[in-house]
Amino acid sequence: MPLAVTHILVPLLLVAIIRDIYLKKKNKNFPLHYVLIAGLGGILPDMDIALFWLLYFFNFTFEQVHKTILHSILIPAAFFLLFILFRKTKINFGNKKLKLSIIFLMLAIGIATHLILDLLFGEPYLILFPFSNIKASINLVRYLPSPLQGLAMPSLDAVLLVLWLVYLEWKHKISDFI
Repeated sequence: MPLAVTHILVPLLLVAIIRDIYLKKKNKNFPLHYVLIAGLGGILPDMDIALFWLLYFFNFTFEQVHKTILHSILIPAAFFLLFILFRKTKINFGNKKLKLSIIFLMLAIGIATHLILDLLFGEPYLILFPFSNIKASINLVRYLPSPLQGLAMPSLDAVLLVLWLVYLEWKHKISDFI
């Protein structure tokens, strides 16, 4: 199963690349706040782990809580619907005026990447919870030699973190701030 860093960095990298390559060429204003929101959306489905910490004391098992409602494809679909419904609404976020619809879109993208990563690298989970018991998973890690399987996800975290730092230096010259 992908670790937290992977779940955050994949949507961060994806949205940052779209922002810096595609949207800047079109002279579209797309604040970095949206990139951050997409990254936070990437970890949102695993908030059920925090919920498990509370429900444990009421005799819930980890399997009863994790990878249920927050891992359903209905969640990013709901955020995408909110994106459509709130097309014209702006909110103040610090000193920036952000579009509520774009915030919902970034959350949908972050959550969707989380579900795709879990589909590619994790154990089967209920993709249509609570409406169906259908579980899905490709779990590419199982095709690795067994000594490498435990190293796959920490290695992916490390590679993505290095890519993110290199990307930040290349596009945004973060060393100027050190």
